[in-house]
Amino acid sequence: MNFKRIIAFLMVTFLVFNIVGCKSNAGSTSSETTSLVETASQKNYLTLLYSMSDSFNPYAVKTATNRQLCQLIYEPLVKLSNNFEPIYCIAKEVITDGTVCTVKLNSYKFSDGSSLTADDVVYSYNLAKNSATTVYSAKLYEVKSITAADSATVVFNLTKADPYFINVLNFPIIKTGSENIADSDSVLQPPVGSGKYKVNKTKDGLIQNDNYHGEKGSIKEIRLINAPDTESVSHYAQVGAADIYYNDISDGTILRMSGKKLDINLNSLVYIGINQNFGALTENALRQALSSGIDRTRLCQNVYYNNATPANGFFHPAWEVVKSVQNIQIEAKSEITIENLEKIGYNSLDSKGLRKNSNGVPLKFTLLVNSENRTKVTAAQLVASQLWDYGISVKVVEKTYDQYMNSLNEGNFQLYIGEIKLTDNMDISPLVTEGGSAAFGLLKENKTDTQKMQTAVNGAVAPETELTGKTPGEVVNGFYTGQNTITDIATVLQSEMPFIPLCYRTGALFY
Repeated sequence: MNFKRIIAFLMVTFLVFNIVGCKSNAGSTSSETTSLVETASQKNYLTLLYSMSDSFNPYAVKTATNRQLCQLIYEPLVKLSNNFEPIYCIAKEVITDGTVCTVKLNSYKFSDGSSLTADDVVYSYNLAKNSATTVYSAKLYEVKSITAADSATVVFNLTKADPYFINVLNFPIIKTGSENIADSDSVLQPPVGSGKYKVNKTKDGLIQNDNYHGEKGSIKEIRLINAPDTESVSHYAQVGAADIYYNDISDGTILRMSGKKLDINLNSLVYIGINQNFGALTENALRQALSSGIDRTRLCQNVYYNNATPANGFFHPAWEVVKSVQNIQIEAKSEITIENLEKIGYNSLDSKGLRKNSNGVPLKFTLLVNSENRTKVTAAQLVASQLWDYGISVKVVEKTYDQYMNSLNEGNFQLYIGEIKLTDNMDISPLVTEGGSAAFGLLKENKTDTQKMQTAVNGAVAPETELTGKTPGEVVNGFYTGQNTITDIATVLQSEMPFIPLCYRTGALFY
């Protein structure tokens, strides 16, 4: 394996969710990764950042740097491409039949030469499920039980029939009990994995795993620089001490380093939540008007500095499954906004330039935002400015995070700016089903079929279908009982607009 392919492997394998170098059932490695490494010069090592005081245990790690390194040491059953498509790694075959998911394993070995078996997968699953400090527990919420049918077969029994459950099989597999092995000084050692690299004896670098199942390549070691805090990470990244650096830009701050940048798709949706029980917001047409009045492209450029992808629907635009059914306009469409406003009687302007109905009631709303996230505040201000152009007054209300969450939980809001990290199986239930973790302001009483049919969606009246009259939550629940398709979900969400998708954030990978 030449240096170019090694860097491609590390850049897309090493840092985020999108890993290549394993057998794929969804196509080959993206050509853009190869093009980014054309200028790389030959050497047999890389230098990366880590925290000396943190663990290399994927279920105990606390820092982002070590968490990223763990992805070189431990492999999962399945990894995801940058388009959220599953790529087989330890898993050789995954068969989902209703609420039963059967995984056949490849005959791989751990770095100590022992065979990786179904018992190790079950053991790792239990660690993942009970790990409070990692994301894995939240991803595996659908699993009711897991068993090793034989040494090379694992069976997951699920609480609901999820055809995309395969996407959450990306938890790290470690050798059973290896996280409890200590040296002569009673210091716990890094668990044993099956990845391309393993931790060296002094625990200050990574070396090739001689028992790795794939090509080992020319990068013999990964040298590590201790960066114990945010300031040191920032310093080393900006001076170019590390060959590769990843930032998910969750706080809106991006650390620049010399070199090139690769955008990493994240399943982090930024949206406007709606209290559908407040005033004119009960009207579907008004929700459609608000959506079509927002220029998502400008939002991504001016607020996220192009570190976000405009949302053309409720699922990530890169996900192939919904590409043909999502068609929300990412630029503002004044004709759609005005048509929907006039449909519900807001046909004139008052002396202040606000849209008003026949009773003289103007369109005035508040937009709640977490004051501690200045990127979100800037986004809210831009949205308010854009909607003012259509005679819709939006007052941005900033509250601390605790006050913000209290307002949402109490239903004391009209609109709010939110962000949610959707799980990799694309389950949108938390936003639209009763009891969902982000299901704030759901409509308490259903509208009549006639009212729904009269709503203009993307400039056209929605036709009556077998989905007419169903709430988004009912359609999502119906998907998991086999009554509806993912296309149905995308269609109903776009038709009903229970919340307004704005953009999906991207991470930045520098090398």
